[in-house]
Amino acid sequence: MTTAPRTVGADEARTMLSYAFAQAGVEGFVHVRDLETGAEFGHGADTQVVLASVFKIPIALEYARQVAVGELDPARRHTVTSAYRSGGSGTDGCAYDVEMSARDLAFMMMTISDNAATDLLLEIVGADRVRATLDELGFPGFGFSSCAALDDDIRRELSLAPDRSLDDQLAGIADAQLLALGACAPGSSPSSTPREVTALLAAIWRDEAGPASACAEVRDIMAQQVWQHRLVSGFPEAGVRIAGKTGTDFAVRNEAGVVQFPDGRRYAVGVFLRTSTAATRQPLADRAIGRAARVAVDLLHAGT
Repeated sequence: MTTAPRTVGADEARTMLSYAFAQAGVEGFVHVRDLETGAEFGHGADTQVVLASVFKIPIALEYARQVAVGELDPARRHTVTSAYRSGGSGTDGCAYDVEMSARDLAFMMMTISDNAATDLLLEIVGADRVRATLDELGFPGFGFSSCAALDDDIRRELSLAPDRSLDDQLAGIADAQLLALGACAPGSSPSSTPREVTALLAAIWRDEAGPASACAEVRDIMAQQVWQHRLVSGFPEAGVRIAGKTGTDFAVRNEAGVVQFPDGRRYAVGVFLRTSTAATRQPLADRAIGRAARVAVDLLHAGT
C-alpha cells in the first residue's frame, strides 16, 4: 500500500531538497513532471548538468526505432571484442570476446550500464542517427558520446598511457585533479538539463518518441535496471514501479527514470548531483537521489 504523501508547498519542497543535498554534501538539480497532467516541479531544473551514463537513453531509443521499422535485426549477433572492452560492468569486464544479439547489447547497456555494449551498439545504429533523432524530437542540446572517446579525453587531460587500463592509472591521481576533469564539467562532457531529460522520458512514455513498439521496448528495458540504491531507495512501497537509468563519473551521481504508483499516476524524474569527492563509493549521495525524488514526486502526487 502506498503511503499518502504529506502535503507540502513548492517552497517547502525546495527547502527540503536543499537540506537533503546539504546533508549529503552535494549540489543537486531536480525536475519532475506528471505524465498525465503535465504539471512540473523543479529545483535548478534548467541548469546544465553532466549526464554520465544517462546519455545512453537516446542510444537505446534509436536502437528500438530502427528495429521497429525493420532497419535493424534485433536478433543479429555481434561480437564485443577487446577493441571495445576496457574493464567494468558486463561485457566490458569480460576476459574474452562475447557474442550477443543487438537487442541484448541494448539490454546490457541499460540494465547494468555496460560501456563496451554501449560503444558497439552506438557503432551499429550510428551516432549520426542518434543525433538526428534527438534533433527531430526537439532536443538539440542533449549530449551523448561513445564511452571510449570519453576515456580517451581523460587520458589526454592527465597524460596517461593510451594502451594501459584507465582504472589502474587513475588509482594514484589526486581527488582535486579528478574533480577538475572535463568529464565532470557540463559542456566538456555530454550534458543536458534535468527539464530536458524528463521531457525525453515523457516522449518515450507517451509513445511520442517514435513508433509505439519502439517506445515500449525502451520502457521495458529500463524497467529491468538492476541498480536499487538511488531512485528506488526513495520508493520502497510494494506496487510502486520504477524504470530508470543511472549515471556515474567521478563527482557525478545521477538517475533519471519514471515512477508509477499503484493508482496509475506516472512521473518522469531526473536527479543530478555533483559531489565534493571523486570517491567510488558515495552512499550518502546515492540515498540523496532517492530522497530528492520522493520529495519532488510527492509534491505533484499530492496535487499541490
